[in-house]
Amino acid sequence: MANDQDYYDILNVGRNASDDEIKTAFRNLARKYHPDINKDPGAEDKFKEINEAYQVLSDPDKRAAYDRYGKAGVSGMGNGFDYTQVDLSDILGDLFGFGGFGGFGSQSRQRNSPRRGSDLQTTVTLQFEEACFGADKEIQFSRDEKCTRCQATGAEPGTSPVKCSQCNGTGEIKTNRQTMFGSMVQVSTCPVCNGRGETISTPCTQCHGRRYEHKTVKKVVAIPAGVDTGTRIRLSGEGQPGENNGPTGDLYVDIRVNPHKYFRRKDFDIQLDMNINIAQASLGDDIDVPTIDGTEKMKIPAGTQPGKIFTLKGKGIPFLRGNGRGDQKVIINVAVPNSLTAEQRDLLEQLAETMGTDVTPQDKSFWDRLKESLNG
Repeated sequence: MANDQDYYDILNVGRNASDDEIKTAFRNLARKYHPDINKDPGAEDKFKEINEAYQVLSDPDKRAAYDRYGKAGVSGMGNGFDYTQVDLSDILGDLFGFGGFGGFGSQSRQRNSPRRGSDLQTTVTLQFEEACFGADKEIQFSRDEKCTRCQATGAEPGTSPVKCSQCNGTGEIKTNRQTMFGSMVQVSTCPVCNGRGETISTPCTQCHGRRYEHKTVKKVVAIPAGVDTGTRIRLSGEGQPGENNGPTGDLYVDIRVNPHKYFRRKDFDIQLDMNINIAQASLGDDIDVPTIDGTEKMKIPAGTQPGKIFTLKGKGIPFLRGNGRGDQKVIINVAVPNSLTAEQRDLLEQLAETMGTDVTPQDKSFWDRLKESLNG
């Protein structure tokens, strides 16, 4: 039993601690000092001390009396700790889990209760234009489906599963276990039916008693416009079947988009590097610019510098959720020819004589100006 140490100090909580804080503190300490886990000689006494403090502070009437009069206030309220009268099934179930600690009382889950099927995942690869405008794509994946021969009974047609005589159809074997807390019920999976609650004397020759067959499924999925690599689409009810009439899981389709030869995506905008020659940059021109909608005319003003960005409004990616589209950003690059004809060289030499040879340092690099332009 607890010594003269304050109950709040034993649980390491403040005097204004809420009921949830007290319960959490008790669970944390019980997890540390429970004799089935902690084999130190003093662990059992420490655990009893923790329990005594919890029994007082978790009871509103006892806690009020303790706060006012100390231990003397609860001495006549049955605060002497009786391990045989305490239902710790909830606490211990949370601490150790029914599988690891054997399961306790009514908190243990029936092994043959409905369980949701597992989710599945597959990947579909799209071309750039398909991601922009959407597409119907056929996907292929594997999942379990009900056996067509036995209709998911697991038994050969003409026979039926029967209730397990060992567990009487519950899927569980319960045994009483004497512990320091009194008599507790230990629950384990029935070894005869493996928790199903029924046995099959004549298994189906097609699924061998599994009830399901593993099959390859093909399905056409409508990919919405505007998806990108990393987008995930959920197809409800297309995953693994549930057990014991539980709901079916979902199928998640992960999107991967192949890169385009010319276009790059940034959010819902499209970026395009466009080469023009020196004459077009100097004199201006009307050029044809490729977009995902086709060719678009764009005016190049005279004196256009390398790195200049032009915007084609509404020529980007359709918004995935909502109306409208992004823009297309056309980044101009002035291409310097690698070779010249004799006439071209003569003309450039004449131009060079009129322009002189003076050079001027730039205050910002081309890449700095490009980055500023793209970031708005």
